[in-house]
Amino acid sequence: MENHQTPIIIDIEASGFGRGGYPIEIGFVMSDGMAQCHLIHPYDDWTHWEAEAENLHGLKRETVVRFGMDGAYVARQLNQLLDGQTVYSDAWSYDSSWLALLFDRAELRQRFTIEHLAVITTEEQKAIWEKTRDEISTELGLKRHRASADARLIQATWLRTRELKQAASL
Repeated sequence: MENHQTPIIIDIEASGFGRGGYPIEIGFVMSDGMAQCHLIHPYDDWTHWEAEAENLHGLKRETVVRFGMDGAYVARQLNQLLDGQTVYSDAWSYDSSWLALLFDRAELRQRFTIEHLAVITTEEQKAIWEKTRDEISTELGLKRHRASADARLIQATWLRTRELKQAASL
């Protein structure tokens, strides 16, 4: 990725963090700031649900079942909007496996690449990441731990840490 581009950020909320967890919400923010978020209706055999995960994202299983979209539809939407792009995640090991699970169940090939955000984040950015993220979260009034809000926060933090790093080097 060239230095001037804004990365596409993806974030996924799941039913749980261990074995049996599956994606329940996928949100992403494009380079131009356009964001989308999709709740995913669990497949019939996706029954695992962890209270710890629910406490983090605030989504109840009943909400996801009632309002979630078909997994194949969500996978097609992701392919259509992200085709040929590289998207970045701050939780790559989880998010890449949850995407793989979704696309496997949808019987579709994922047509975009997911990389760890660390690949494009410098040591200087990492050193000021948490403080900057907390400042932006306060500025934006973000209280939800939800996929699209988290993706927007991650993207804004990456951009500001890059700007601060560049300003410091002048």
